[in-house]
Amino acid sequence: MDLTDKIVVVTGGSAGLGEQICYEAAKRGAIVVTCARRIQLIGQVKERCSQLSGKAAFAFQLDIADPDSVESVVEKIADEVGEVDVLVNNAGFGLFEDFVDFDLAIAKKMFEVNVLGMMYFTQKLALSMVNNQRGHIFNVASMAGKMATPKSTIYSATKFAVLGFSNALRLELRPANVYVTTINPGPIATEFFDKADPSGNYLKDLGGIVLDPHKLAKTIVNKMGKPTREINRPIIMEGASRFYHLFPHIGDLLAGGLFNRK
Repeated sequence: MDLTDKIVVVTGGSAGLGEQICYEAAKRGAIVVTCARRIQLIGQVKERCSQLSGKAAFAFQLDIADPDSVESVVEKIADEVGEVDVLVNNAGFGLFEDFVDFDLAIAKKMFEVNVLGMMYFTQKLALSMVNNQRGHIFNVASMAGKMATPKSTIYSATKFAVLGFSNALRLELRPANVYVTTINPGPIATEFFDKADPSGNYLKDLGGIVLDPHKLAKTIVNKMGKPTREINRPIIMEGASRFYHLFPHIGDLLAGGLFNRK
């Protein structure tokens, strides 16, 4: 897709992968709309996007788990920006703990953010895409949604849900020429792990397979406008997830041992 003057909306766009997707889209001439809770940070992202694209960019404060906030942002996008060409659902969080010790109030919040809020926001913007017979939706899931490991029970459950939702949505929207792509990254060197693993040991133990958000963002933006089913990174973890499903008993041993660094 020639992104010149295309409207690209990114949730969770205040930092990490979402921030880098905003910048990459802006470099291609897109009109970027960054949405997140941290208003000061998305204001900075907005300014940087405007510098990179040489055109207007927008920042709207969004609590994806709050339906009223979603309604408000959707209205602002329609009134102030225009009809969305690309939506990147990147907002989400995780926490790595044993399930028997997990605070289920946090589990509820994780589903509200990672799944239900994403669905609600997607439905609102997909309506205009279907009417226009064009558009592209990217849903950030995770390798954890393909191959669960210990201490990721709740997070993996949310990402399995994102995968199932995306797979069905892709088939439903295909006749309307609206593409749906699932992004399944392994661990990325972002502040996501400040909350998910406050000890900082997880990323250190993984070493070279930790993803660079700049490179992944470029890969995602390169796929905008192309009918792509999934983006899976790193390749070694994609191979492991295939092995996991082909040989489930051995896969359990790997997921509980070799690929478990939490």
